[in-house]
Amino acid sequence: MPTSYRIAEAAALLGVSDDTVRRWIDSGRLVVSRDVGPATVDGADLAGVATRLREAPEPGATPSSARNRLTGIVTRVLRDTVMAQVEIQAGPFRLVSLMSREAADELGLEVGVRAVATVKATQVSVDVP
Repeated sequence: MPTSYRIAEAAALLGVSDDTVRRWIDSGRLVVSRDVGPATVDGADLAGVATRLREAPEPGATPSSARNRLTGIVTRVLRDTVMAQVEIQAGPFRLVSLMSREAADELGLEVGVRAVATVKATQVSVDVP
């Protein structure tokens, strides 16, 4: 079953404005279908554009409702083929986060790296300052 998205849905998925998606359509970066009903973008084409847009934002550039941010130093990283366990010492607090190995690798988390643990409820998110 093919998946397609209206322009507004495509824009929301990519985190851009409707006008940006329309400009990409006009320039040929995205192909639009206007068979029946409103214009739609093929899901596979949209996924391709999303993949090319996935440059990581600067650390701290994405908004978060979590207020408990503890800066510390990575004291241990255990990796297997899929997951990583990262321990951070932030002052008197030892925090442990489980994340994908890919995330730990992309963040460059190694012993001695400064990192920020963001705590919200029972989840600990880690990024680098």
